[in-house]
Parts: sequence; C-alpha cells; structure tokens
Amino acid sequence: MAGSKNVVVAQSGGPTPVINSSLLGVIEACRDLPQSFGTVYAGYHGIEGVLREELLNLSAQDPAEIALLRTTPAAGSIGTCRYKLKAGQDEDLERIVEIFRAHDVGYFFYIGGNDSMDTAHKVAELARERGLEVVATGVPKTIDNDVGDSEFQLIDHTPGYGSVARYWALNVQTANEENAGSSPSDPVLVMQAMGRKIGFIPAAARLADPDREMPLLIFLRESGLGLEALTDHVNDTLKQRGRALVIVSEGFDVGEIGERRDSFGHTTFSSSEMTVAQIVVNHLNRVGLGARGSARGNTPGTDQRDSIVHASTVDLEEAYKVGRHAVEVAANAGSGFMATILRERGPVYKVRYDKVPLEVVANSERSFPDAWIDPSRTDVSDDFLTYARPLIGDAWPEVPLEGGLQRFARLQPVFADPKLAEYVPGAHRG
Repeated sequence: MAGSKNVVVAQSGGPTPVINSSLLGVIEACRDLPQSFGTVYAGYHGIEGVLREELLNLSAQDPAEIALLRTTPAAGSIGTCRYKLKAGQDEDLERIVEIFRAHDVGYFFYIGGNDSMDTAHKVAELARERGLEVVATGVPKTIDNDVGDSEFQLIDHTPGYGSVARYWALNVQTANEENAGSSPSDPVLVMQAMGRKIGFIPAAARLADPDREMPLLIFLRESGLGLEALTDHVNDTLKQRGRALVIVSEGFDVGEIGERRDSFGHTTFSSSEMTVAQIVVNHLNRVGLGARGSARGNTPGTDQRDSIVHASTVDLEEAYKVGRHAVEVAANAGSGFMATILRERGPVYKVRYDKVPLEVVANSERSFPDAWIDPSRTDVSDDFLTYARPLIGDAWPEVPLEGGLQRFARLQPVFADPKLAEYVPGAHRG
C-alpha cells in the first residue's frame, strides 16, 4: 500500500478489564510507523459508529490520556456495540466501504470475540471485491475464552479471560471467609459466574483453592447436572463439612428463567427475569438443607468484566502486545488475519504472538475440555489449574489514583468531519 493510510479501530461485544490495553497497543504501534499509518480513528461504539460516521480522532488526543488507556477498564473510552452484520444487510456493508473511502482509511482493526472476527472478515472480503485497499485485522478479546478451537491451536487464551479468572480466584477467597463465619445461620453461599455457554469463568473459582481445602462445589453448564443433582451434592457437602460454597454458571440448566437475547441471539442473563443463582437459592431453601439455616445468593454482574483492580498483570501485558502485534500483521502480512497468542511448550509459562486467518476464527467457538471436568461433575481437574494459573499473574496492577479515586483515560470528543449523508444502521430501522 503506497504511502500512509488512515486507521479505524473499533470494539465489539462485552468489554473486559484489559480491552483498552489492546487499544493502546494498536494506537502506539501505528504511531511508531508513520510511513504506513496516518490518523487513527475509533469507530465510536463499534461498527455502529462506523456506519453512523462517528469517528473519534485518537491521534488528536492528549498522549498522557492515551497512555492511561492501559489501566482504564471496559469500553467507556471509545464504546462498544452488539451489532451483527447479518446476511442480507448488504447496504450496511456498502456503507462501511463508503465511509472508509471517504476518510482515506486503509486499515481496520476490530477488537472482539468470534462474532467480531466474522465482521472483520466480511469487511475484508467486501473491500477486496470493491477494489478498495483496506487491510482488516482482528484483535482477540473475550472474557469467556471461547474464541478458537478446543485443541488450543488457533489461540491459547483470549485477553480478558486471565483478569476475570483472577477476579473469581480472589472473590472466592473472600466469600470463603464470609461463609466460614456465617455458616451457623447461612451454611450455603451460592455465587453465579458469567459463562452462558462455556465453563472457563466458573472453573476459575478453583484457583482460589488448588489444594481443595474449601467446601467448594463448581457447577459448569457442561456438567450435565440439574437442580436435583445439585441439591444432592450440596446436602452431601453439608453433612460432611457443615457448609458449602456453590459456584454456578449463569448458563447452568435450571429451566425457564424468562430469558432475553441480544442482537447476536445470545441470552443476556443479567437482564432476564430471573437469575440462575436465585432459582438455585430458592430451590435449596424450599426443599430444605442438610444443615440448620438458609442458603444465600451472591450474583456479581458486569463488575466481573470491568474491575481493573482485579486485573491480571499478565493479561494486561499480553493484551497490549497482541494489539501491537495486530499492527505488525497488518503492515507485513496484509488483510484477513487475526493476531493470536500461542503458548510455548515447557514447564515455564511463555507465549508467542502469531496470526490466523479471519475466516478460520470467524464465528468459531471452542468448548471446555471434558477431560478437565472432574468425574463428580462438581469440580475441575489439576490440568485445568496448570492451564489457568499462569494467566492470573502474581501481582496487583498499578492503577493510578486521583483524589482517592481511580484515574481513567478522559478522551475528548474530537470527531472527524462528516463527509457523507446521515445513515441509520439497517438493523435499527423500523
């Protein structure tokens, strides 16, 4: 590609504690290669912002504020969206090409999960068909760790997962202190973890207790158990230990919850009529516990994916490096790839950064290895702990404070001047 071209970077789907570290990696790597990369814009609120021609000028921001993206969690800085480019929405795709042509955009980086990689792939394909030189590159992100394959050959883990795993390891530790003290009246504490279809997040609870000293039960969606079996396991634990900590996946099968779905068709458990944890608590208290007292519930919400104080330093660093690597891939390999993280073999944890074709990871979805589920179906194996333990790191992140409060990046609303007519994204038309 002759001369420098402008850049659009955007985010999609649920945020993570480290998503802006990847964004920072993209911005700084582009800044280091001015011969290839011009002005860096953010699609404000993801691909929806691109469709609406809302392009936030990141190159015009104070460098000190850009640097603060490293420890700014979630997606408040440039926004995210849940907008899927579905079959038949050709007008949306054409609009994206028009926007890129109008603003001399030659590079598109999309930070997200499997659906986002599908969007990046569609943009890459259409640009090629229209003869527009746009290099589309994916940057992996998802707390669920479900992008890629079940053999961990495409990507070992996604940025965001290590921090949510650390969140659960630390919170289960404190929950155990609560339950140990309150067990004469509240012997059972039920905690609901994110993970609508895959068990990596609830499985991370075991990191709090690798020697299995706590009365901890973990019920993954993949366990194949139901409420009656869960009740039996809880009461068995109560008889043996006098109390029980119950980690249940939000996707655990408890029957009807009055579920609501997002535009991708995914169940949004925190906005459904009932939480899985509350149904479990109600059921346990209704049928009776094998100990005096009641079951209580604790349902963490979006704080699982936006708590920077719980973030993993390993995750922060890898998120940044995979963002930088995405820029290197775009500059050297061209369009149609996702930057990836692969684990090196050996007893010492080490990763390398590579690339995989977008068409391979688009809409991919790994499963939680059945071999990592304990035969009891209420625990995970030591092999899972070996996999997950390095991802949570060994130190607290250094989060700057100002007046006793966390100091996050404050980006100014400097947008590119519109060049095209106003546009309503196809999925939002009445």
